[in-house]
Amino acid sequence: MVIGLMKEIHSIEQRVALIPQHVDALLKKGFSIIMETGAGVAAGYPDAFYAQKGVKIFASAKEVLAQANIMLTVRGGANRSHSDALWQQSPEKQMIIGLLEPYQSSPVFDVMQERHLTSFALELLPRTTRAQSMDVLSSMANLAGYKAVLIAANHAPKMLPMMMTAAGTIVPAKVLILGVGVAGLQAIATAKRLGAVVSAYDVRKEVKEQVESLGAKFVELPIESAAGEGGYAKAMDADYYARQQALLNNVIKEMDVVITTANIPGKKAPILVTKAMVEAMASGSVIVDLAAERGGNCELTMLGKVVLHQGVQIVGVDNVPSQLAYNASALYSRNIVNFLENFLKKTEQGFVPQWEDDIVKATLITHQGQLVHPQAKTWIKGVNA
Repeated sequence: MVIGLMKEIHSIEQRVALIPQHVDALLKKGFSIIMETGAGVAAGYPDAFYAQKGVKIFASAKEVLAQANIMLTVRGGANRSHSDALWQQSPEKQMIIGLLEPYQSSPVFDVMQERHLTSFALELLPRTTRAQSMDVLSSMANLAGYKAVLIAANHAPKMLPMMMTAAGTIVPAKVLILGVGVAGLQAIATAKRLGAVVSAYDVRKEVKEQVESLGAKFVELPIESAAGEGGYAKAMDADYYARQQALLNNVIKEMDVVITTANIPGKKAPILVTKAMVEAMASGSVIVDLAAERGGNCELTMLGKVVLHQGVQIVGVDNVPSQLAYNASALYSRNIVNFLENFLKKTEQGFVPQWEDDIVKATLITHQGQLVHPQAKTWIKGVNA
């Protein structure tokens, strides 16, 4: 069975889906691996590293697509890419594994059905113990939380730690993390390591112990928990968010840095920081919005831009893990290898797909010309929906 790898076509994407260090494990399983030249260069993995491992390199993605049984991708969905045209070149029944952005209608899924492609959206991996080693969202969120603090420190006119000098004492910056998932927890840990005074808020009051274990203060508001399934927050009504914003206002206006991380799968990111709240912050404050790709947690966020509003910078960060492409690719690649080893079992007769495996079923989007995911028809208006 042949695994294919190519340059990512999604805008500003530098990651690669498989790194050279993980090639040996797949070759030992009996896979062959081919790739488009330069596929890993932007992430820091030149062609020579792959060639040394026994990967066959082709001049174009078209050649790879034509020969591969399985294509690995980082961002194979339609958001700011032309993946529909790309997968149109795939031979029928090819398998595609990667982040496919399945929560939206897209011509990508029409093409996948028309060409009878089998596709797996890794965003849909279940939050179970067995799936942890394949959890690409957590892997990427971890890096995003770390990088967000560095971005904030770079934009802020203040330093984060306290410093005592002969000229006087510099007080530590006050940092607030909104949303205590994987990204939020890493942001807390990073801000603490840099010497900031850190507070955190989450609609799930169950995370208080985790926040405090990292040395941060958990902000408690007199509002009900919004804990949902799988460790995520659930979407709430407009009244809930209005009450939440009013209560957060007094907290946010005291902060030097606010990092927002609140995302709800398949939904627009909730607005946690309004224009009025920004205007109450001190000039020189910084907001780093990790939810910018989903509309943003700040009302003023613009994806990929730094908005300056009354002295406050709102940084609408875009594809943060790609800014750490070397490490992000290594984590993503390990997740992919673990998924492949779980999905395809080697027998004397060849590779046998584990179609009834709960992880496989949870991520399978298209197969044999149909949308097969139980919720796919509510997300995707496919040709056969």
